[in-house]
Amino acid sequence: MSNRLKFIFIAFLALVITSCNDKDEKKETSFKPEPISSAFKFWTWIGADAERTDESYIEEFTKYAANGIDAVLINTNADPQLLARLAPLASAEGLEVHGWMFTMNRPGDRIAEQHPEWYAVSRDGKSCYDEPPYVGYYKWLCPTRKESKAHVLSLVEGLAKVKGVSSVHLDYIRYSDIFLPIGLLPKYDLAQDEELPRYDFCYCDVCTAEFEKIHHKNPKEMTNPSIDMEWKNFRLNQIKSVVDEAYEIAHKHGKVLTAAVFPYPEMADHMVRQRWDKWNIDAVLPMIYYNFYNEEIDWIGYATKQGVADLQKREVDLHTGIYVPEMDENELLTAMNSAKKNGAKGVSFFDGPAITEDQWQMIKNFKELNGN
Repeated sequence: MSNRLKFIFIAFLALVITSCNDKDEKKETSFKPEPISSAFKFWTWIGADAERTDESYIEEFTKYAANGIDAVLINTNADPQLLARLAPLASAEGLEVHGWMFTMNRPGDRIAEQHPEWYAVSRDGKSCYDEPPYVGYYKWLCPTRKESKAHVLSLVEGLAKVKGVSSVHLDYIRYSDIFLPIGLLPKYDLAQDEELPRYDFCYCDVCTAEFEKIHHKNPKEMTNPSIDMEWKNFRLNQIKSVVDEAYEIAHKHGKVLTAAVFPYPEMADHMVRQRWDKWNIDAVLPMIYYNFYNEEIDWIGYATKQGVADLQKREVDLHTGIYVPEMDENELLTAMNSAKKNGAKGVSFFDGPAITEDQWQMIKNFKELNGN
């Protein structure tokens, strides 16, 4: 072969290799996990305890699978080792596994506790580090501060790396409640007719400084910050930023991203600064706990329909979250029918251990009758 031909051949080979590498890189960056499911799906949230035996978990997972559950959302307190232990046990029973984590609310987080400055601060200057609102486990981190955000995303990545897990499932992916569900107010002897400073977050120095850079005004100096739309939108976008980055991390590891959210976007926006119809996410499980809001059971259908409508033209599935305590089996049937009729792709029950034998029978019958 002449030198000229050798040169042409080598140049051609280099071009082919470069082209293949470009395609591989493009494939990697544009990775899209498979949809969660095309059939109407049954999920349940459960907690986990490292002290429990494998045999006890196998018994629990076997029961779920036998009664129609397709997927378990397991809260390991963001412990990837515990999740890695439980995932194959659940998978062996035919269950899909999702790594459920507390996201911005991080009670008992030993790393975060070493950094008091990471915690969200209320309008009246109280930090969730040492003066949490409502209850002692409300330990909310600031989503704006780089260090606290990076910590949360490191926990997402830890769960996303676990083999046999379908999604990282974000809970408490919001700010603390500016308004509690109306049915819970008597428990705290509260009236919340307006945004009260004690429950309005986050006014830490980082949040207010970052906002002031953009909008040239300081929320701490506003007479009534509740009517300032830029300040409200700033905080909605801080949560969105956490979700969107978590989405990239989950997809990088071949997982989807799911989240437990408030009943429908406008309501979530109003109550907890959470606008989930604008997030980069694969599926949402809105917690449509009608009795928390002093609503009737048909409200499950209303909220489901609203959420589905808000997700139009988005490739995001909605699975209705149902609170089973205080429900009999006939009410549960009404709830499941209402969710499916109004566009939900499935239902999730909070929580697995609370489901009664009569409810289990209804779930099983519903699944059989609906051809799943």
